[in-house]
Amino acid sequence: MAESWVHPVDAVALAILSRQPTRRPPRVTTPPADTLLRRRSAVLLGAAALVTLLAVGLCARAGRQVQGLLPSMTPRTEVTHAMVVEQVRAVAQLVTSETRVRDVVTFESTWLGSTKRSLVIATGRVLAGPDLERGAEVQVDDSARRITVTLPPARVISVEVTDMRTYDERNGLWNPFRPEDRDTIYRRVRNQLVRSSMEMGVVEHANKSAVALLQRLLARDGYTVDVRVRSGGITTPAG
Repeated sequence: MAESWVHPVDAVALAILSRQPTRRPPRVTTPPADTLLRRRSAVLLGAAALVTLLAVGLCARAGRQVQGLLPSMTPRTEVTHAMVVEQVRAVAQLVTSETRVRDVVTFESTWLGSTKRSLVIATGRVLAGPDLERGAEVQVDDSARRITVTLPPARVISVEVTDMRTYDERNGLWNPFRPEDRDTIYRRVRNQLVRSSMEMGVVEHANKSAVALLQRLLARDGYTVDVRVRSGGITTPAG
């Protein structure tokens, strides 16, 4: 019986080959169905958001273009004569101010060489503001968008004597103080309080306040406002 012979090198090679593991082809895994559904939903939502943003941008741009092509559709506010007159009356009440004034008044009267004297310290409240009874002129030009207001000059509207104190009153030898002298002193006190308030600038302040306030109230909706004060006029109250 014949025996088979194997070369020693071949025997070693066979032994090494028999020890190596057998290579298997790579395994391909497929994601679960719910994972694929979630990924597809995310993609669709992203696409929808992008389309929405583009649509909003296009609508805003189209709106600006339409607004530029149709300027006549913007509402146009008109100011009437009655509206301006109402504002003038309101401003006249707002800028009317009360000022507290204190001054010294001297009285002296001589009759047949006999002189009587008196020194009075008086305090009073002076009310000053525009006198609308003397008329305010209002012109409204809606086509030119212009308002012109001419105010009467402010004046001292009223004077209230709140306190009178008499010092150093002296009668003449045959010229004593009489009730009519007290009336004369009172009238002088009122006139002196008016002059003092004028020197304090209450009338000028009322004029400037009325002009500034009317310009702020009426300068709207594209209107140009011209407010002026008539010159001249009585600045003292009656009585």
